[in-house]
Amino acid sequence: MTKVKTLVVTGYGTNCERETAHAARLGGADTVDICYFSDLVVGKSKLNDYNFLIFPGGFLDGDDLGAAQAAALRWKYSSTDQGSRLIDDLRAFYDSGRIILGICNGFQLLVKLGLLPAAGGKSFERQVSLTHNDSARFEDRWVHLKANPDSPCVFLKGIDYIFLPVRHGEGKLVTKNDQLMADLVSQQLIALQYIDPRTKEPTQEYPLNPNGSPLAIAGLTDPTGRVLGLMPHPEAFNHPTNHPAWTRGARSTPGTEIIASGIRYLRGGF
Repeated sequence: MTKVKTLVVTGYGTNCERETAHAARLGGADTVDICYFSDLVVGKSKLNDYNFLIFPGGFLDGDDLGAAQAAALRWKYSSTDQGSRLIDDLRAFYDSGRIILGICNGFQLLVKLGLLPAAGGKSFERQVSLTHNDSARFEDRWVHLKANPDSPCVFLKGIDYIFLPVRHGEGKLVTKNDQLMADLVSQQLIALQYIDPRTKEPTQEYPLNPNGSPLAIAGLTDPTGRVLGLMPHPEAFNHPTNHPAWTRGARSTPGTEIIASGIRYLRGGF
């Protein structure tokens, strides 16, 4: 059986790395390590030693240049002490069939690196971005989500609906043109959508859709299904008592199931 070795990459301003590592352990990963971006540069940690890469949420670099923009530039233009370009190491990780999860700020990093949505198979080419919420405020609330059953995403197998918290100021998806938005639909790259819990249908109604993202997009996958980025925080729902209505007997699929699904994929089945 394949051993699942998970690496959670953190950085200045990231504040969810320990929570995310805990969720990965609950999801069944055999090894879970946390490293700083600088650890990759100096060779203290190496992407090639892992098969599951997670970019957690937080406020990476304070989001001073826009969410995850500074981190994306660091990934693109840094060289390791071993002489390789860090972006080439990330490309090799992706090309070898391993899996990547980006949560909130981590999702923002994946779209700026061009790992998502990779419409038309064009990976590492920026096609979309995430911008300020329509509410012009930081949104901290729980949202209802629907998984796309036709999506290739390996992280969402067996998940129909899920209830997760969001906490972000820049979560509205924007595309460089209308054709690309159409491609997201036709290529089934929309992995998760905000829904109205009464109708179970995608919604633009605030605050059910907390940021105004078109087509109620809450998460994207790539054509391989091995990369998922989402604005809600699955790691923050890792125990029944995390649910805001748990004392009233409310139940929902925990967010750790998203991580567990990726781990089952690496082990060869669902």
